[in-house]
Parts: sequence; C-alpha cells; structure tokens
Amino acid sequence: MMRMIVAAVVAVWAALCSALAQDLTALARLDPQSSFIGDAGQGIAVSLALSQPVPWRLRVLETPPRLVLDVREVDWTGIADVPSTSLRVTDLRAGVFRPGWSRLVLELNGPFLVDQAEMRTADGAALLVLRLEPASPDDFAAKAAIPEPKDWAPPQAADLPTPEWRGDGPTVVVLDPGHGGIDPGAEREGLTEADLMLTFARELKETLLRAGDFTVVLTRNEDVFVPLETRISIARAAGATMFLSLHADALAEGEAVGATLYTLAADASDAAAATLAERHDRDDLLSGVDLTGQGDLVAEVLMDMARTETLPRTQLLAETLRMAMESAGLKMHRIPLQQAGFSVLKSPEIPSVLIELGFLSSPGDLARLRDPDWRAKMAQAIVAGLQSWSVADAAQQQLRRQ
Repeated sequence: MMRMIVAAVVAVWAALCSALAQDLTALARLDPQSSFIGDAGQGIAVSLALSQPVPWRLRVLETPPRLVLDVREVDWTGIADVPSTSLRVTDLRAGVFRPGWSRLVLELNGPFLVDQAEMRTADGAALLVLRLEPASPDDFAAKAAIPEPKDWAPPQAADLPTPEWRGDGPTVVVLDPGHGGIDPGAEREGLTEADLMLTFARELKETLLRAGDFTVVLTRNEDVFVPLETRISIARAAGATMFLSLHADALAEGEAVGATLYTLAADASDAAAATLAERHDRDDLLSGVDLTGQGDLVAEVLMDMARTETLPRTQLLAETLRMAMESAGLKMHRIPLQQAGFSVLKSPEIPSVLIELGFLSSPGDLARLRDPDWRAKMAQAIVAGLQSWSVADAAQQQLRRQ
C-alpha cells in the first residue's frame, strides 16, 4: 500500500506514476459502486475506485467554493451513480477537460480544504481517498488564489488550428459550439447539447465553406471544455467578422419551443432568458474556471459597443438571421429575437449572436435537431442570413466612411 498525505491544496502524484503513465494505452475506469462520498464529522470523505493508478492533481476555487480534481486518462462514466450521503457536496460534475485529461468538480456548501489525500494501489487497481475539513474563509481564499500552473491551463486561442481560407472573401465567421467536455450542457434521451452543437457546427462550417465567401473557425473541434473567456479570445485572435454561439438548452418553465436569437443586454427579455444566461456562466464556474474579475461588466461592454457602432451591427445580424430562418419555414420561438446577459457575447468589437437552435426539453425540437435534413436546412438559412448581412453591413460601412 502506498500512502501520501497532502496538507496543501495541490497534490501531484505524477512523480510516482510517471513510468506507468507513459505506458497507459487505455482509460482508467471509475467503479461507482466501490466509490463513496459522504460527510464525516465536520468534514467530507471521498473515496474513488479506479481500475488503475493515474497521475492526479487537486486544487480549490471559490465563488462558489469547489474542489477540482484533474486526472490523467480517467473515464468518469457512472459518476452520477456513486453512493453519496453528503449534504456538504451540493453539485458534482465530471468529464473531459482537455485531450488526455479529465476533471471532477465537487461544489461545496462552504469553505473546506484538503486535509488528507492518498492514492492506494493493490492488484493493479487504485483507490483515491480524500478528506476535507472546514476552513476559515480567509484560509480558503488564500488557497483558492494560488494560480493554476501555465502547463495546466485550459485551451487557449493559440491551441486551435489556423483559419481555413477559401476564396477572396473577407468574412471570418467564428462558430462556437456551446458547452463541451466536463460541461455537457442540456441532456435528453442519451443526447447532450455539447455533442449536438459540435455536430451542427461542423455541418454549418462545411456549408459556409462551400458557399465560397467565408473563412470559418470553430472555438472547439472536439469534445473538450473551453472557458467562456477563451471562446471570446479565439474570436479576437481569428479577426472575426461575426461570432455565432450555438446552443440547444432545456427549460423546465416558460415557453421553450423553436429557434431563438439572443443578443447582449444588461436586462434579459424575460425570466427564461435570464435563467439561460445564468446557467451558462454557472456551468463555467462548476467546470473549474473562476470568472471573478474577468472582462468588463455587461453595461460597460454595451457602452463600448455603442461607441464602436457594433451594437446596431449586432442587431442587424440577429434580424437578418431571423428573416432567413423564417423565410426557410423553420420553426421559430414565438418571440424569436431576445436579449440577455450572456458573457460569451460580450466582445465589444465583434457582432455576436447566440442561437438557440431549439430546446431539448421540447420533443418537437429534439426530433428536429436529430434530423440531418432539418439541420441542413437550418445551416442553409444561416448561410443565407450571413450573406445578406455581409452585403448590408458593407454598404452601411461605406456610408459611414462617406
């Protein structure tokens, strides 16, 4: 048995496993029924049974307080089935963080720090045992403020391939398939929003390239987690003419049927729009990214957009896309143009629109999203809308210069 006690926030086992890790060819698997999460005294006890030992690292983040575990090559399938009696772990999420690495995030109901962390090995399997104890807010904040190592940072704009140029067209479209990796988004009947949007983004990219007028960049090309701020950085690095964030959420309340186009606003159109915006930011937090202090406030961004004339260009983009979708006979929300404080739309110099292609909570929308013919029709409508907008925007820019 091997024992390693960790008193600090970050624990690394790579030195003891490096030789083994180099030879790993298959994912380590979680054994849910041999794992456990529960309250222990004033603290929290976590036991995670894995099919083989792997390198791992722990850290804490705040707002909300959460424990982040990054591991090499672990398939977290079944994490929702891990027996749990804890009232102090309020949310649990796991999945791919970046290629070759996965992440488990435990949201906590208060400040807790790692008191013990060890990986026990026997017969080729491993048991990761964690013990968290209550901490003062100041101590927790100090540990949470430890910066993430540069070699452990999320994907950045430079990690993505260079844009694919086609023809002489100057229009650079950045497509942002929502969610990904540890953040699957909405889920229904075995489908995830992240997978559906990546499929549609790839199809839309090909449709745009075939049109011959566009350069296309995706904020993610596979099922990996990309923070909201990084998505904006990718658009800026690509010199985006416009930014389209693609989603298909689920809403338990309110009217949620048909395609909807969202632009940035300090005040949401309605409670449902506000809920969607809050959910998007919250998913980023649960995935281990602290958004505190990142970027401008929405109100400041809107002022910048007005000063740079981006706001009317964004509104025209949303309106043109709406007309193209309606002209194609596609199912639209009763109020197809809405507004909310989506952080991913807050680049002040790039016209940005979030498209809810439909809602997984709607059986009709779900059937349409599954239908390749419907997706092709939607892609063609978006291309037509972008072509029309490009012509109108160029004309308006010419008038402004005169």
